[in-house]
Amino acid sequence: MPRHYAAAAALIGAALFTGVAFAQTGKVTVVTSFSKDVTDPFKQAFEKAHPGVTLDVQNRNTNAGVKYLEETKANNQVDLFWASAPDAFEVLKGKGLLEAYKPKAEGIPDKIGSYPINDPDGFYSGFAASGYGIMWNERYAKANELPEPKDWQDLAKPVYFDHVAMAAPSRSGTTHLTIETILQGEGWEKGWRTLKEVSGNFRQITERSFGVPEAVNSGQVGFGIVIDFFAFSSQASGFPVKFVYPTVTTIVPANVAVVANAPNKAGAQAFVDYLISPAGQEVLLEPSIRRLPVNPAVYDKAPADYPNPFKDPSLGARVKFDVEVSEKRSNVVDVLYDQTVTFQLDALKAATKAIHDAEAALAKKDNAEARALVSEARDLVAAMPITAEQAASPEITGAFTGGKEKGARQAELEQQWSAFAKERYAQAQAKAEEALKRAR
Repeated sequence: MPRHYAAAAALIGAALFTGVAFAQTGKVTVVTSFSKDVTDPFKQAFEKAHPGVTLDVQNRNTNAGVKYLEETKANNQVDLFWASAPDAFEVLKGKGLLEAYKPKAEGIPDKIGSYPINDPDGFYSGFAASGYGIMWNERYAKANELPEPKDWQDLAKPVYFDHVAMAAPSRSGTTHLTIETILQGEGWEKGWRTLKEVSGNFRQITERSFGVPEAVNSGQVGFGIVIDFFAFSSQASGFPVKFVYPTVTTIVPANVAVVANAPNKAGAQAFVDYLISPAGQEVLLEPSIRRLPVNPAVYDKAPADYPNPFKDPSLGARVKFDVEVSEKRSNVVDVLYDQTVTFQLDALKAATKAIHDAEAALAKKDNAEARALVSEARDLVAAMPITAEQAASPEITGAFTGGKEKGARQAELEQQWSAFAKERYAQAQAKAEEALKRAR
């Protein structure tokens, strides 16, 4: 056999023996919802650990990433999907767009709190844990004489009017999880009441999740509803911010998965292994990231005040998050919020401000008829066009395919829900204004 053939055969034999020698070179393409603050440190560390590999990071919000994988499955060029929202992975898994892979890492518990760290069927793996809560700018709060919030309902108080921001759940997988956590923790009706009352105090609803911490860090807005690591990384970077986990929150894993028919499957598997290895888990502690590792041993290298869900049982204990419930009604909840809050924010704020003004007047001079009108106004704001059962029904969920083109039924439901909210906010504002007149 000629020498160059023999050399080639030896290399091929080595590749077959190791299973990854050739495949771990070249490009590994990942679609992710994470910002460069998160992806850049991992890209640098992974490429250093795997010479010859380039991690090609394509940033898309969670919903856009899911749709992209659906639309390009016939000619897939993506190796990995990397995001926070577990229900997004359930959607991809259900459509056959993920490939099962069990990471090689050891020392990873089965659960974090009551929530499984990895998909029981092996299609996606948790690499970091996160909770949801409230961050605020201490200087802003002091300058505006605003108290420190402790629970979601605190942000519904009149003192916070026009001082709060959140990303749209349809544009942010982490915000969707926050909304779903409140709905599961408080129940459908009470949860939507809380969400509407808090949203009525919003200054803005942003298109991307990291727009909220940026606004809080800069003092454009005082308070933000965020995933915890946004606040922790801001603190590590020296911004004057604080963070609290409300009582109704949950700790769930952020995930990574190998995409079905990945062009560089072995390279994708190598990245999953790296994320969950001790070296990859330590990257989570970097100031720009500050996420909660899923390997309990890594917390020994964390700062003294670092939250540890494996040692603090109160973190996320109140809500046992049901990913199947969330996945089933995911699109419905996002569209409901957009049609009743995001696109109706001015009307919701006007009704909310009228209610606040009436209640302030009633605190000085009580009036039974006026108080009854305010109660009616609050109920009108809280009203939702469908029940929890309807939101999960095939008749409703089937209207929302997640594709580029809206079907006739989806457009019809959106119009109905928008009109429902607009009418009730106007009625609520009118009743609150009438209550104010009677209270004077």
